Amino acid sequence: MCHHDPDHHDEHGHHHGLADGHQAGVSSDETAECPVMPGNQVIKAAAEATGLVRDYQGQRYWLCCAGCGPAFDADPAKYVPA
Repeated sequence: MCHHDPDHHDEHGHHHGLADGHQAGVSSDETAECPVMPGNQVIKAAAEATGLVRDYQGQRYWLCCAGCGPAFDADPAKYVPA
């Protein structure tokens, strides 16, 4: 499960978003910031392939990890701009 404390990301054994360097050359149009974990960049196509997307009020949001899904689902308004 994804911890939602940015100081403890190493505890759950995986990296989020673009930080691991495997996405060199990805354009900004192909990425988004996770609304639950601000600062974590997400490759949109990868998130869509793994079901880490949510649609809310006509807008699509891409999530950095499976742990962000339940948090977003529980209170989407908490994570989207007003």
